[in-house]
Amino acid sequence: MISQAFALLFVVLWAGFASVAPAQTYPAKPIRLVVPYPPGGGTDIIARIVGQKLSENVAQQIVIDNRGGAAGTIGTDIVAKSPADGYTILMAPTSHVINPSIYSKLPYDTVKDFVPITLAASATILLVVHPSVPVKSVRELITFAKARPGQLNFGSAGNGTVFHLTGELFKRQGGFDMVHVPFKGGGPTIVNLVAGQISLAFETMLALQPFVKAGRVRALAVVSAKRSSVMPELPTIAELGFPAIIAENWYGFYAPAGTPKDVVNRLNSEIVKILQAPDVKERFLSQGTEIVASTPDYLAEFIRTEILKWGKTAKEAGARVD
Repeated sequence: MISQAFALLFVVLWAGFASVAPAQTYPAKPIRLVVPYPPGGGTDIIARIVGQKLSENVAQQIVIDNRGGAAGTIGTDIVAKSPADGYTILMAPTSHVINPSIYSKLPYDTVKDFVPITLAASATILLVVHPSVPVKSVRELITFAKARPGQLNFGSAGNGTVFHLTGELFKRQGGFDMVHVPFKGGGPTIVNLVAGQISLAFETMLALQPFVKAGRVRALAVVSAKRSSVMPELPTIAELGFPAIIAENWYGFYAPAGTPKDVVNRLNSEIVKILQAPDVKERFLSQGTEIVASTPDYLAEFIRTEILKWGKTAKEAGARVD
């Protein structure tokens, strides 16, 4: 009888130990951070900054895995189908919540197949043109485009990205036509813009600022609700008569559905600590990006509201990818 009692006690104690073991041992090996866009864009920049500091804090290598294509859906699907053990995580921008409204069918469920970790940051979006486009204001750009229907083109990080939808809304509300050229991410978009292969683009200040300062592209406006403290000379598109064109590109971290809660909480704690560090905050703010660290529950609710919001915007912009 006593031996049975000890056996039962051992089972209970082992079960209790097993339930906390992941938190005590995680991470025990390198973590793959999937960025569903090529190097060079805002998503990649933030992921690498956080990844480097996370590696230092948890004493494990953080492997940045760039998997660009299809507005982030290729890399996102990789994470959705990865083991739910905390060793493969995703960092995705606003396109994560836009894609359900743009694509007729996704290989994953945006809500059910992921566990939110934290909302990371929100980046100011710029409207920029190649220097060969002879305009210095948004009004001049619209006049120039109306006189050349379909001759201008705008690039974006891919179909269904916030940059794509912003461009579609801009041409609709401005009453002119231009051709959308989707790339596999912000990096390729900027390369082609600087090379003069496209006329204009909407992209984050985080990624564009060096090129604006070097005179490789010309900034005309910001797409946020208010002017940027980094480039206060630039008007908002809203104040120029387009109040519906307000957007920012925000970024979130996710794990596959079923990832243990204690692992998610550990990731949240470590990433939030990095994001709230004064040097990280200052670095991002100087490039037009605001830190928005959050709890997993906050990001989960934010995703639901953003899916509804961008569904309406996609319909208004007439954006659809089959």
